Amino acid sequence: MGVQDISWVDLGLGYLLLVIPLLAFRYYQTGLVRSTLIAIARMTVQLLLVGAYLGVIFRWNSAWVNILWVVAMVVVAAFTVVRRSELSRKLFLVPVLIAIAASVLLVDVYFLGVVVRLDFLFDARYFIPITGMLIGNCLSNNIVALNTFYHSLSKEQTLYRFALANGATRNEALAGFMREALRKSLNPTIATTAVVGLISLPGMMTGQILGGSNPEVAIKYQIMIMITILVSTLLTVILSILICNRFVFDGFDRLRTRK
Repeated sequence: MGVQDISWVDLGLGYLLLVIPLLAFRYYQTGLVRSTLIAIARMTVQLLLVGAYLGVIFRWNSAWVNILWVVAMVVVAAFTVVRRSELSRKLFLVPVLIAIAASVLLVDVYFLGVVVRLDFLFDARYFIPITGMLIGNCLSNNIVALNTFYHSLSKEQTLYRFALANGATRNEALAGFMREALRKSLNPTIATTAVVGLISLPGMMTGQILGGSNPEVAIKYQIMIMITILVSTLLTVILSILICNRFVFDGFDRLRTRK
């Protein structure tokens, strides 16, 4: 069974659904009409450009080109995480970039090389979409984790210094902040994982089924995607905080200024 295409006219009709949230935003005077229109416009332009680029990249299917594309995604993600977390770019950008790249690369290699067993590990049709999906999920969770950890630490300096004064190592004094960051950042992912298939059908599985894939195959891929998202998110959060801590504390275990 072939894929049921959506014509450009039909896609235009789909945009009419936006009338509902726009009218609601205007009625309740939320001030979100303009930002929503800008967001939709940006999304449309970005996806059209990505579609054009990916068409070329898929035809080339060069390992170096595919890797460079992923590196660009990682760099943009790192900038976004640091900016949205309201942290110092000078102190946090490189550690966050390393953490995202290391965790995603590790999970990518295992998933595509060991589980899927691709002959060409950097095949554009697998490597780029899977990596993009992992980075996208890591991004939002990492923002929550860094916000929670460092903002809480800034507010609770007395508790942190009290633990140090009583003989705790820096890692021991920071354990409570790490625990809270993990809880807040990973809870949504765990909750989503728990209800997949029961009250929701994820986008990847739905897309595969609409694209003509066997539901059984789509389900297997979705199971692995949920596992890889959970693992890569956890690794990214932990690595980001641990690596950042090597840069943001001075020789006396004092937190450097975040601005």
